[in-house]
Amino acid sequence: MQLATIVLDCADPTALAGFYSRATGWEVGYSDEDFAVVGDGPVKIGFQRVAGYAGPGWPDDRKHAHLDFTVGDVDQAVERLVALGATKPDFQPGAGKWVVLADPEGHLLCVAE
Repeated sequence: MQLATIVLDCADPTALAGFYSRATGWEVGYSDEDFAVVGDGPVKIGFQRVAGYAGPGWPDDRKHAHLDFTVGDVDQAVERLVALGATKPDFQPGAGKWVVLADPEGHLLCVAE
């Protein structure tokens, strides 16, 4: 068994795939109004439409998962991701070892060196 795709529920799969495509440089491999996917490597990120979707809050113990990304320069990556539509919550655990962001629909992602 091999993990192929991590799928996130969302309100707008096409828009969220566009955000992650611009953020990662991965191409949108498939997109329709109900599902989209980015990446062509062994693991992709998919986005599926869920009626009435509301993103997780932060900090909130009910979050189910988040994505971790490594970058060469955290400050530069944070600035770029915010310019693409991410937000940086006030609550930042980790003593500066990583930065927590939320994508345009509220899914959490962390960036670290």
